[in-house]
Amino acid sequence: MLRNIRHRNLTKVISSCSNLDFKALVLQYMPNGSLEKWLYSQRYFLDILQRLNIMIDVVCALEYLHYGYSIPLVHCDLKPNNVLLDEDMVAHVCDFGILKFLGEGDSIVHTKTLATLGYIASEYGLEGLISTKCDVYSYGIMLMETFTRTKPTDDMFAGYLNLKLWVSKSLPNVITQVIDANLITPEEGQASAKVRCVSPIMQLALNCRAESPQERMNMQEALATLKKIKHKFLAS
Repeated sequence: MLRNIRHRNLTKVISSCSNLDFKALVLQYMPNGSLEKWLYSQRYFLDILQRLNIMIDVVCALEYLHYGYSIPLVHCDLKPNNVLLDEDMVAHVCDFGILKFLGEGDSIVHTKTLATLGYIASEYGLEGLISTKCDVYSYGIMLMETFTRTKPTDDMFAGYLNLKLWVSKSLPNVITQVIDANLITPEEGQASAKVRCVSPIMQLALNCRAESPQERMNMQEALATLKKIKHKFLAS
């Protein structure tokens, strides 16, 4: 079934390997590695437009999984390490190891399989409830991480402080305190335009990261919002 899924922003499942000792999916090779590598390696750098394009690619993939296939699919483990970049820096969502199929008429399923800590929605981690809104939550976390270059499991987040609260406290007046310092320099002519671009991105991320699934927007709405943000940034 996974081999029948076709989208430019999903890593193609070529085949599988399965025997008594080893089980794996054979995926299309992505020469530029993962988003995580580009965010945290000292040898690589993504500018603001590249990051925005990558996050638009990711939301396109999720929109297809949630609405474009015959039944809704939930990725369940969205994070920078599961976003791979091809030779043209187009992003592809990969790793379908714990992907869940929502049956016809089902909007929620139960699971005992946990994903990566820091990216899991509360209803998933506490009750094992899976819906498309779990991917929305993870996407919100990854959106914040991509533009702050800060992991949700960073040592700075102790006690009551977390990535969401850290970002929300910075809006709207001190957003430059959380944006990746490599993106904006004071002497740069485009600094104000970049701040105007990142601020609504962080607002979108906070909406996706809402504790209640009902308060989170869906991936169709998120895609439309990001496209508008990109259009305004390019126009400026």
